[in-house]
Amino acid sequence: MIVLMIGDVVGGAGCDYVRAKLPILKKRYGVNVTVANGENSAEGNGMTPKSLRDLMDSGVDVITSGNHSLRRREVCEELDKGGGVVRPANYHPSAPGSGIFLYDYPGAPLCVINLQGIVYMPSLQSPFDCADELLKTVKTPCILVDFHAEATAEKLCMGYWLDGRVSAVVGTHTHIPTADARILKGGTGYITDVGMCGGLNSVLGVKRDVAVEKMRTGLPVRFENEPEDIRLSGAVLDIDNATGRCRGIESIVML
Repeated sequence: MIVLMIGDVVGGAGCDYVRAKLPILKKRYGVNVTVANGENSAEGNGMTPKSLRDLMDSGVDVITSGNHSLRRREVCEELDKGGGVVRPANYHPSAPGSGIFLYDYPGAPLCVINLQGIVYMPSLQSPFDCADELLKTVKTPCILVDFHAEATAEKLCMGYWLDGRVSAVVGTHTHIPTADARILKGGTGYITDVGMCGGLNSVLGVKRDVAVEKMRTGLPVRFENEPEDIRLSGAVLDIDNATGRCRGIESIVML
């Protein structure tokens, strides 16, 4: 199967860009399943029922998230419904929703697991231990892990830890695409970060003047998303349906 992973979608402009470009990408790469990180898909940050619906209506099959998953209370009910929207599996058990979803693709089901890092991030259950526990329950060989983490070393360690046990480990959260897409020795596709779908002339999708003020002064600011010059970053993975091994991974950027 061909899986398209889209990096963190930022705000309404990011959602609109996914709607405009996803049909082109699906045709170009012969995509069977589309996964997108939607944790910043609402204006400002977080997710709302509307932003999730916008992504699903655009052709996204599974939505992953991260540290902003529960920022908007109105999204908790959507997480509890399941339906292809997941939050990090290593959240506290009382959190709404689930961190794992099985997408019923005819060739072979695709299991999508969402994990969050703990280096320079909020304290959670070890994502390594959580991954081990979840993999005991998975029956399909085709497994995609969205590892939403800050530290590149933690992402690399997760890739090596899961090498040969999952089809791919793709990093999200930093919004900057990395140039290290490859297949690890055990057959797992890996990239440290797939980037974002947001404004090119911004700071991680936020209007640059706002971000600079926050960085320069350390004072609270109201984040505003950059609505222009949107780019879409992600990765295309070729996964063998029978073995779950990754046969190819390509980083993509669409301006």
